[in-house]
Amino acid sequence: MGFTPVTDQDRQGMLDALGLEAVEQLFQDVPPQARFQGKLNLPEAMTEGEIWPHLLELSSRNANLDEYVCFRGAGAYDHLVPRAIGHILSRSEFLTAYTPYQAEISQGVLQAIYEYQSMICLLTGMDVANASMYDGPTALAEAAIMTCGATRRGKVLAPTTIHPVYRQVVATYLRSRDLELVEIPAPDGAMCLDILKEHLNEEVAGVLVQHPNFFGCLEPVDALADLVHGAGALLVACVDPISLGILKAPADYGADIVVGEGQALGNQISFGGPYLGFFAARENLVRRMPGRIAGATVDSKGRRGFVLTLQAREQHIRRERATSNICSNQALNALAATVYLALVGPAGLKEIASQCAWKARYAWEKITALEGFAPMFKGPFFKEFAVSCAGDAEEIDDHLLQKKIIGGLPLKKLYPELEAGMLFCVTEARTKEQIDALVSALGEV
Repeated sequence: MGFTPVTDQDRQGMLDALGLEAVEQLFQDVPPQARFQGKLNLPEAMTEGEIWPHLLELSSRNANLDEYVCFRGAGAYDHLVPRAIGHILSRSEFLTAYTPYQAEISQGVLQAIYEYQSMICLLTGMDVANASMYDGPTALAEAAIMTCGATRRGKVLAPTTIHPVYRQVVATYLRSRDLELVEIPAPDGAMCLDILKEHLNEEVAGVLVQHPNFFGCLEPVDALADLVHGAGALLVACVDPISLGILKAPADYGADIVVGEGQALGNQISFGGPYLGFFAARENLVRRMPGRIAGATVDSKGRRGFVLTLQAREQHIRRERATSNICSNQALNALAATVYLALVGPAGLKEIASQCAWKARYAWEKITALEGFAPMFKGPFFKEFAVSCAGDAEEIDDHLLQKKIIGGLPLKKLYPELEAGMLFCVTEARTKEQIDALVSALGEV
């Protein structure tokens, strides 16, 4: 099929239909200083044979994880992704970016979502999970709103060890509903229970905790649930799904709602998205859950089938009565997570988590033994850890980049009080040789 370019006659015909004299009138509401002046810096038109090498040359200017070794996490993680995932994602019976609207004719997609939900329940120990959320931050924000609805209270507590971006999203969501987020200081890299007790009262709907937290440290979750429930509030755990291969399931330490970022489950980093947020809860909260739930049933002939159920969203009921007004789902990313969990299995997930923990410990020991580097916090950690540097963290980062190493995240932009800090991440994808190369490069500065 050929392409017919738009002619001057066509343009004039469109302007006449709109009652305009010039194209510029379409943009009259845009201030002149905000309009682009001049011509775009683009080459002349190219053939397909010419454009492909040109695009490859442009893309080669980006630092990518095929050429660079990554020791940075902070919410997006370089884990090994089985090649089989890409092949299964492209199968037509599963392939969709979103929940189908004519749901019951898409049995393959619904079954995949149902299997995803089942695996998230097994992973977290919770009773029910939804079809996924946009990402980890929005999942945590929806959980915060859910605690307020369930308790009829208006205040949510969150330690500063929760990812700063997550806290910003939660604050924005709550503010729009006239609810309040109170941030609790955590001076030693983990939540202080005594400080939490000072903030707990009859106004608190929920307490949010990230475990492992932004700094990779493990929070005192075993002592947390009784404290939170004693105040009549709900406990929301934001977790790294890979960590659940070796850490206690959130249900076992009393969490009421469990959320997290599912990118680590078979999804590439992909320049920051798209990702998926997982969301699970106890059965008594199921009717307050945002998003969609795929359920299993039988038809009139007793054959197993899958349906969408409990969709208390604004498309189906009054907006003000909806559990959530932004409750889409990430079906394709959730499918990748499902395939990943099915491929690695419980034993494989335990091995992956164990490798993360041991390799991170090895890197921590080597780095903190260097002159000018020291541990920032004393508590146990999973796959991320913070260190303090005698030199400038951003200069160290630049030095590593010159050696094609994406190093630890300089913390001063997110935590000004931790100006000398860097946050490193080590996953199962890193080798001993790569860790030793990182340590050697750090030793040079």
